[in-house]
Amino acid sequence: MNDALITVIGFVAAEPHFEVLSSGTTLMSLRIGSTPRRFDRDLGQWRDEDPMYLTVTCWRSLATNLQESDMKRGDPVIVTGRLRIREYAKDGQMRFSAQIEATTVGHDLSRGVARLQRSQRSAVNLSEDRRQADDLADRWLTGEESADGEELTTQVAEGSGDSEETSEPATFRAVA
Repeated sequence: MNDALITVIGFVAAEPHFEVLSSGTTLMSLRIGSTPRRFDRDLGQWRDEDPMYLTVTCWRSLATNLQESDMKRGDPVIVTGRLRIREYAKDGQMRFSAQIEATTVGHDLSRGVARLQRSQRSAVNLSEDRRQADDLADRWLTGEESADGEELTTQVAEGSGDSEETSEPATFRAVA
């Protein structure tokens, strides 16, 4: 397999969008932002660089678990998955969009606390979920339709996603 795997540390930039397709497959889409910080030696202080925003798609059990975990805008996250660069035309110009087909999403525990509540699934279902999710993700990224004619697209809200630093630790509830 020659996929480009990527891990991004950032924040949820817009409220996640959860849907159940007519096939019964669950899909969670979210927008994450990542703002690199660099130490400016001339000023003697840290400064934020321009943020980068990515669309993240989560399929099946990962989507369901994210829905149950109540992740929301502003939450610090770590996302790992396959990097996809989508090319499309808008206003007569070719544009590019970076997307991550997530394999793992979690709260960034360097910025808060989480309590894990395990979900109950069999290993057979997990492998079947992964196979079906891979198939759906490939069709979704290429804009194909499902076998029942359902268009495999979703809308993700664009958000400014400015992160606010606080001295108070955040508390999260995570479901895996």
